[in-house]
Amino acid sequence: MLYKLQRSICQITTPSVVRALHKSALVVERPAPEETVTSSFGRFIQSVQPRHLSPTVLERSKRMVLDSIGVGLLGSSTEVFELALQHCQHMYAPDDISFVYGRSGTRFSPTLAAFVNGVAAHSMDFDDTWHPATHPSGAVIPALLAISDMLPSNSKPSGLDFLVAFNVGIEIQGRLLRFSNEALNIPKRFHPPTVVGTMGSAAACASLLSLDHSQCSNALAIAASLAGAPMANAATQSKPLHIGNASRLGLEAALLASRGLEASPLILDTVPGVAGFGAFFEDYMPHPLGSPEDEHRFLLEEQDVAFKRFPAHLGMHWVADAAGTVHKALTGLSGGNINPSSVRDILLSVPHSKYINRPFPESEHQARHSFQFNACTALLDGEVTVSSFQPKALMRPELHVLLSRVRVEHPHDNPASFDRMYGEVQVTLATGDVLWGRCDTFYGHWRNPLSNESLHKKFRNNASTVLAPEKVDRLLEAVEGLEYLANCKPLLVPLQ
Repeated sequence: MLYKLQRSICQITTPSVVRALHKSALVVERPAPEETVTSSFGRFIQSVQPRHLSPTVLERSKRMVLDSIGVGLLGSSTEVFELALQHCQHMYAPDDISFVYGRSGTRFSPTLAAFVNGVAAHSMDFDDTWHPATHPSGAVIPALLAISDMLPSNSKPSGLDFLVAFNVGIEIQGRLLRFSNEALNIPKRFHPPTVVGTMGSAAACASLLSLDHSQCSNALAIAASLAGAPMANAATQSKPLHIGNASRLGLEAALLASRGLEASPLILDTVPGVAGFGAFFEDYMPHPLGSPEDEHRFLLEEQDVAFKRFPAHLGMHWVADAAGTVHKALTGLSGGNINPSSVRDILLSVPHSKYINRPFPESEHQARHSFQFNACTALLDGEVTVSSFQPKALMRPELHVLLSRVRVEHPHDNPASFDRMYGEVQVTLATGDVLWGRCDTFYGHWRNPLSNESLHKKFRNNASTVLAPEKVDRLLEAVEGLEYLANCKPLLVPLQ
């Protein structure tokens, strides 16, 4: 009967109408697919528009962009960046597309540019940190800059497009981290930016490339197969590769998805007997991400990000500030420089986290991950700075005298969490006097954010190591007014 009806319709109507009727019949007969966690993320990535970004989110994200570019420029002066740069130059065919931080005239393919610029962003552990713990910007900014540089001159994204894509990348990282209580603590097994950072880079790139929701989901699923790095490489020259790879591989995932490569449509869901993204977290409990049209509040609206005043693991900032307080008292007693022989004992009360408990660091990367080094440096100098990690400062005899007198304890009320930890430094002098300093929230933490003045000063100090003053000014102006740029050339040109 249905066959006869279709033949009758064909006799009195056009082929296009027949196709429409067939399509309509299929829609009626086949139920709509159930919304999954993965598909909800794909739809979210595709759907975010400039109107969804509040003034607070715009302001905070511009500060992150500025800081990330600044630390990346400074990082282009490091040995690990130079090694990564030489590797790409020697192992890959030249591809004159996307710029490289601090190297005028040097260009790579977009993915290699994202890699080396990501390495630069984390080469000194100077990039921003969020809670649950990750470095959110370094994995996203280099990839977005590489794409923006890749696109033709008449097709550059606007400043708002750039900020939308950036915030998508940050939001995806934050949402994924909140699917696990394990992620609330300082990590032990893997470095979070290599996992959620890769996903954030893929999401941001998918947004900037205007992929459809299915391609966005595929980009996340592809990225999940490219993610992960163990914590054993923390405090080595390989740790900056984590951010470089997150940026590069997220971009690779988005580009592969744009070509039609498919991956698991349930990568973010829980499927009994089949591990997806939950393979990274033992207590993974995902839930769908709502539409940005449904009064969605970006996480950056609720929680600011931490900006570091000196280039070291975030945990170091608590003990450095606590030791800085003791330094003031010591100089008050001595009337000048600190004499290590006057110090009998130094007790640090810090969280238990093995990879940042390094009594006698032997390299700058170990020093950036040493409670002992940063506390003793602040005791001697009153602060920790970029130059504190230079070989000459690292090997000072007076510093090693203090290091030999450090003990470490881990109070039960001091958890390994960037949101709840504290740092205490107790110094017992040869005279028997005891000096004490404590820091619950350092200046730069998301509860006590850097002022714009302090952030701009940090950016200028970092960027001016490789750029002329007029280019530094132009960059600062471009980021400050990023949402008003018709295209992002003013952001790209000074970097080239």
